Order: sequence, then structure tokens, then C-alpha cells
Amino acid sequence: MTTPSRAPQTSAQAMLARIRLNPHSRDVHRDLRDPTQMHRTLMRLVPDHLGPSPRREAGLLFRVDESETATTILVQASTLDPRRLPAGYGHTEIKDLALMFTALRKGLAVRYSIVVSPTQTQRLPLEQKGKRGPVIPLSGAAADHWWHRRAAQAGLEIHHALPTTLAPARSRRPDAPRVRHSLVRYEGTASITDPDQLAQALLTGIGRGKPYGAGLLTLAPATR
Repeated sequence: MTTPSRAPQTSAQAMLARIRLNPHSRDVHRDLRDPTQMHRTLMRLVPDHLGPSPRREAGLLFRVDESETATTILVQASTLDPRRLPAGYGHTEIKDLALMFTALRKGLAVRYSIVVSPTQTQRLPLEQKGKRGPVIPLSGAAADHWWHRRAAQAGLEIHHALPTTLAPARSRRPDAPRVRHSLVRYEGTASITDPDQLAQALLTGIGRGKPYGAGLLTLAPATR
């Protein structure tokens, strides 16, 4: 007897904003140059006073998507208020993701898109046992292996993955920490193996670099 597919048990509440950026806005140009400033601008979309970890509390994730005709930012959080963006920043459309979460089923074929920062913690010699090694960025086949492994942990079986190496993300403010995140975009097809794990990954993001535009996974039905 086969077990019927079911919706995920995660209590998911999230909204997705699609902001088509105004190419003439000075605020937009500033933010595209500096992902730290981009993060600050997008945090204006969520409520204030969320405690010591406001991005995590709000569930805010974002990704910059570029095409030949426009640059778009996707922003996901539990609640979003586009009226708080700078004037003339861009045209915003918002949708509730509740229907998407209820549609997740084991075996469902999907198309996915994500920007990630693949990393690995370097092992230290035995004499340094107990200390944490440096985090090193991955590229090429190592990054591809990282993505397949993390996708499996997130409840996705990858069928096809097209990688695109992006420019690294780093803050340009002189007073900011010297953080650099290597970014890779993966697009392709997959099938859902665990709706609960996938719902959690959709809400919290995958991997490091979330304040720098990494980790936001988006899904669409796969076309036959």
C-alpha cells in the first residue's frame, strides 16, 4: 500500500515581494553597489523593534535577479510593507505564499531558482582540536556537490542544475566588517522528497550569506 502525499506540517506564513527596480533611482544604484546597504533598505519593509536578530525574526530573505530588460529584487518575509521603501525605488507586487506551501507534495516536480554561497569549514590539525577552522568558499564541482547535498537536506531531489557564477558580495562601507561571500546561482528542475523539510528551508533560507542576497529558494510548477 502506498502512502498518500500530504501537505507540509510546518505552520508557514510568508509573503513575497517582487520589486522591479527603477534604473533612474539614486537609492537603487547605491544599493546595487553595496549589498549591506541593500539589506538595510529592505529591512525597512518589516516591522521595527524585532530584537537582537531582526532579519531572522522577520524571516527576511532576498535575491537580485537580472535580465536584459530589468533588474528585480525578490524579498520574502513574514510581513512586508512596500510603502516604507524610498520614494521612486521601483514597482512592487506582493503575494501571499500560503497557497504555495499547502501545494507542496512528495513527488511533485518543480522548477527552482536560488543564489547560494557554498562554503566549507577547513579542518585543522589535531593539535588544534577544539578550535574552528576557517570558512572557505567553494567553486566548480565542489560547489555543485555542496548544492546537491544541501538540496537533499532541504527535501529536494535535484534532477538538473545549471550553475552561474556571480560577482562576490561584499560591503563597500569602510566601517563594515571585511566580509566577502562568493555567490553561485543554481536553476533547474527537482522533485520534492520531504514537504516538511522543504517548507522549513523555504522559510529560513539555505546556506550562508543571507544578509548579502543568498539563500532565498523560489519554486514554480515544472512544465512537462
